[in-house]
Amino acid sequence: MTEANSTALVRAIGRWSMVALVVNSIIGSGIFGLPSQLAGLVGQYSPLAVLLAGAVIGVIMCCFAEVASYFTEAGGPYLYARAAFGRLMGIEMGWMLWLSQLSAPAANANLFVIYLAEFWPCANDPLPRFLILAILVGILAIINYRGVRSGTQVSNFFTIAKLLPIGIVIIAGAVYMFTGHRVAGAAGTPGGAGAWLKTILLLVFAYGGFESALTPMSEATNPQRDAAFGLLAALVICTLVYTLIQWVSVAVLSNAGNTQRPLADVARLALGEKGAVLVTIGALISFYGYLSAKIVGVPRVTYALAERGDFPKIFAAVHSRYRTPYFSILVFALLTWLLALLGSFAWNLTLSAVARLVYYGVGCAALPVLRRQRPRLALFHLPGGQLLSGAGVVLCGVLLTQVDFRKSLILIATVVLAFLNWLFVRRKPAA
Repeated sequence: MTEANSTALVRAIGRWSMVALVVNSIIGSGIFGLPSQLAGLVGQYSPLAVLLAGAVIGVIMCCFAEVASYFTEAGGPYLYARAAFGRLMGIEMGWMLWLSQLSAPAANANLFVIYLAEFWPCANDPLPRFLILAILVGILAIINYRGVRSGTQVSNFFTIAKLLPIGIVIIAGAVYMFTGHRVAGAAGTPGGAGAWLKTILLLVFAYGGFESALTPMSEATNPQRDAAFGLLAALVICTLVYTLIQWVSVAVLSNAGNTQRPLADVARLALGEKGAVLVTIGALISFYGYLSAKIVGVPRVTYALAERGDFPKIFAAVHSRYRTPYFSILVFALLTWLLALLGSFAWNLTLSAVARLVYYGVGCAALPVLRRQRPRLALFHLPGGQLLSGAGVVLCGVLLTQVDFRKSLILIATVVLAFLNWLFVRRKPAA
């Protein structure tokens, strides 16, 4: 990467903005339906499963915390894989990261319209839906086009805004429970080893998404220090939120494993119909907040690929006035809008499941390699890093055995496209 490119972007993402960006990249739509899925699998022990999964993802996030602290450039998992294992591995991880992160924000935009229809039934009609999605994505695209500082401030706002209603539901549910309404044991009984593995896999994806917050490090004020702090602080926050939500859900609801909207049911019992409305508003905020975080992070994947000569040069274009990777932002916004209009994301399920576990495993494996390549350059040194690196790789491998590969056409296509990409650029000098 040339010095000219490294100074073209504005370093405006501070330490606490990094924390907010990671939290906002993790907590999206899943939290509003996750408690019932977990209760259905492992019953009243599901809060323990949340803590256990927090420890599993914590191993991976701790490895990423050290790996990220070796770099000051954009790219996240793409950059780590490229530096540790070469150009081909980097391009493969870049494609997996980019494509697997496209459908989640589109799904959240689509869910925004679905939930909005509870207040305005016409929202699901073709023309209003078309316009709403265009406005939702368009506003965020314009904000991020005009500067990373404004995009980050919007993400900060939505992070706080989404945590407030979730916090109210937790407090209201706890008060309801401690005033004689506890129904402990009604959530069902835990399943066997297979159910626990499925639960942990489900939760790893619920805790996932942090990787997209690591991609805009060319715009962080102190990336080597703040990436590790942001990851570890967000891990604590998300583990606490997920555990408390699960605990309240299985303690308050008699049918926690069968309800479609567990948070709304808890709020309705504890606060009446106004509580259910509060959760719906909270869901709208959470969906849009998640999208706001992804539009900050994901376009920096294609920017990083292009910056190093691994993607068409236009994706690395930086606006002369706003100093943002505007072309990558606009392409991401357009694709998100189109995918949201389509409204079906079955094509991406296997890709997302495998891609995330693969680049998590590769990121963990990069830790000992980077320690040898760049001794004493990391600002965060993980105690027991060699052991945790191996544990992270093994955990990802075990969880991969739980993925259904029967619908893997898009995964194979992604691997092939990345390989063709590498064939095309391999003789060109890398930046």
